[in-house]
Amino acid sequence: MRVAIVGFAFSGKTTLFRAITGVPRDHIKPAEETLAAVHIPEPRLDFLEKVYDPKKRTEATMDFVDLPGSGAGDVEKAGLEKHLPTLRMADALVLVLRAFPSESVPAHLGGVDPERDLRMLHDEMLLADLMICSGRVDKLHKALTKPSKEHDQQKHELVLLQRCQAALEHEKPLSTVVQPGPEEKTLRSFGFLTQKPFMVVFNVGEQQLGAPPPFVAPHAAGTLAACAALEADLMAMDPQDRPAFMADYGIAALARNRIIRACFDALGLVFMLTAGAEEVRAWPLTKGMTAVEAAARVHTDLARGFIKAETIAFNDLLAAGSLRDAKAGGKVRLEPKGYVVQDGDIITIKFNV
Repeated sequence: MRVAIVGFAFSGKTTLFRAITGVPRDHIKPAEETLAAVHIPEPRLDFLEKVYDPKKRTEATMDFVDLPGSGAGDVEKAGLEKHLPTLRMADALVLVLRAFPSESVPAHLGGVDPERDLRMLHDEMLLADLMICSGRVDKLHKALTKPSKEHDQQKHELVLLQRCQAALEHEKPLSTVVQPGPEEKTLRSFGFLTQKPFMVVFNVGEQQLGAPPPFVAPHAAGTLAACAALEADLMAMDPQDRPAFMADYGIAALARNRIIRACFDALGLVFMLTAGAEEVRAWPLTKGMTAVEAAARVHTDLARGFIKAETIAFNDLLAAGSLRDAKAGGKVRLEPKGYVVQDGDIITIKFNV
């Protein structure tokens, strides 16, 4: 899982990257991409640790990449074109919009206007996708003039891409026209930006702490507000000193946790949990994944010799207090291969190879 953070110069996107990842300021080179992995918050593991007292706790991780913004003299763009290979490899995007006033930090195009900036970012993404889409349509037209065993496949792809091209020309993101399943699979290799889920984060000032986002971004998987500068300072502190400062500002929880979890949800993922004396672990799965597919994620042998999935919902274990009491209460189920794993299911795979 990889999330790319983008935004205009002086929007605070690099500061937000530091707030999310904890990477020190002096480890970031302004002209280069910076990549860091973070743990995905999963508080249900805290309870499982108390119940099982395991030797190891393993949390899932997510990569965040910070992209340098546009250079001097190119104020109309966020620099996406320079980083298209990285952006196309990302699974989701975080668009950072400046919403804080400052006399010391120059504003994009001379004024703080998050609606304008979002519109410009959207236009830049649409144009990047349209260039790729149009180029592929032209190649397919030429390919279909020559004999080939792939004509049927190429015709199908051409029809789909022509529909995408028309949508982009009418300023519609591809996420609104591409259907999940075969269509999404056909287009996956292109890495279209407007097909990816995206979050919008308004970078606000300290005086705006606690206020809701100025507006809800259309087509966004989520819209959040955070004071990146303050959050980055909190992340740079000794963890023992952090709670006192958070209390002074009335901050109940770090924004990074909300942003990371919102990206996880935007990607259509759920957590399967495994627990035992050796390890408690959170496994990210795509929504709709079956028990045997989940088993394969853990180890191919588990899927090959799959018999049943011993399953209990986390809330049922929490209410029972122990696996023994949960079994006594009839809360533990044996599920078949085709069972669709639910978020928070605690599963032990029964197998025989």
